[in-house]
Parts: sequence; C-alpha cells; structure tokens
Amino acid sequence: MKLGIIGAMDVEVATLKEEMEQVTTKTIAGAVYFDGRLAGLPAVVVQCGVGKVNAALCAQILCDCFGVTHIVNTGIAGSLDAKLDIGDLVISLDAIYHDFDLRFWGRPVGQVPGMDVTAFPADEALRAAAQAAAEEVNPSHSTVGRIASGDQFICSKEQKERIIADTGAVCAEMEGAAIAHAAYKNGVPFVIIRAISDKADDSAEMDYPTFEAIAAQRCAAVTMKLAEALQK
Repeated sequence: MKLGIIGAMDVEVATLKEEMEQVTTKTIAGAVYFDGRLAGLPAVVVQCGVGKVNAALCAQILCDCFGVTHIVNTGIAGSLDAKLDIGDLVISLDAIYHDFDLRFWGRPVGQVPGMDVTAFPADEALRAAAQAAAEEVNPSHSTVGRIASGDQFICSKEQKERIIADTGAVCAEMEGAAIAHAAYKNGVPFVIIRAISDKADDSAEMDYPTFEAIAAQRCAAVTMKLAEALQK
C-alpha cells in the first residue's frame, strides 16, 4: 500500500509533513510532493491549492508519477447539517459537485455526462478505518455523509439551502469531489476526511479565521491515526 494524501492549504498538510520520515521532494506542475513514510507507511503528501482543477491535477499526478494505491483528501469544510458543529469530523460516504448543473438537459445536479454515478462513492474499507480514527481523535463528534464540492466559498444562507436541496450533502468544500472523480476514473480507492471550520452561512466570515487552524489540525490527527491503522 502507498497512501497519497492531498490537502488544499498549507495549514492542512504542515502537521503531516512534519511527521514524515525518509522524505524526498519533487515539484510537478507547481506543487511540491513529499514522498516518504508516515507512521511507517509509504506515503506522499501534497498541498494541491484551492479549487477543483488544482485538486484533480494532484490526484492524477499521484496516480501517474508516484504509484499511490489509495488516496486520502484531508482538510476543512463548512457545515450544511445543523447537527454538525465546528470541530466535528465528516468522513465521506460519497462526494458530489454542487456547481455542476445540467438540469436544462434533464440531468440531476452533480451528474457528469459519461459517468455511471452522480456521486463518487468512497472506498468502504478506507471509510470504516477513517471513521474509527475520527472517533479516536474526537469521540462522538464524527459522522459519515455526503460531501459537496464547488469552486465557491459558501457563506450565505441562500447558498447553503440550495446545496442542501440539490445534493443532500452534510458539508461543503472546494476540492473533494474533484479528487474523488479522478480517483474513481483511475480505479484508486479514496476517502475524504473533513473537519468543520464554519457553519457555511452568514457567520462564516467570523468563524473561519478563528477555527480554521484548529479544524485542520484535528483533521491531520485523524489522518495520522488512519495511517497507523493501515500500517498495522
């Protein structure tokens, strides 16, 4: 097994890079890939940058250039579910685009022409291992659910309600579905781990700067626990 770990921002991957051993680095398409071992497991950690295109590029490069066998996307998200509070953890059941909209042609929101799924399903074994790791890090504050992605920072009640109605997702972010899409096309198992950093509404401007680092560190801790479990 070789784990590919993708985060959007430096705060999301800095802790993981510090924990890696036997590291070599390689820069491809503007992103630096840290290739080494995490908790004894062969792993590559990369900061992809914000947005779907950046995320998909990194996922494909991990498959083509580093031979990863499994992909984990780690980071932060805005809550779409009233039961999810700041600091809670979400493990992906599946991932969907909330801004891919071809309803004019009779397709549901998120469905990409030519794909046999509308939402990309996470690997069951990875999902179970990630959920167990999340419970260890933050007991009784994790859930499995759909994650919605789009090239938008969700910060209004109207945006939030639209995404909930269109997708049924429990949280929203900007990379996960693109990584899931690339992994699905390559036949590589994946899971997304997200910590809630804001409520994805009018309070986001206040919440986000305060809780971003805490949420990202919590998510990194889950990823470490996941690597340890996979190594065993």
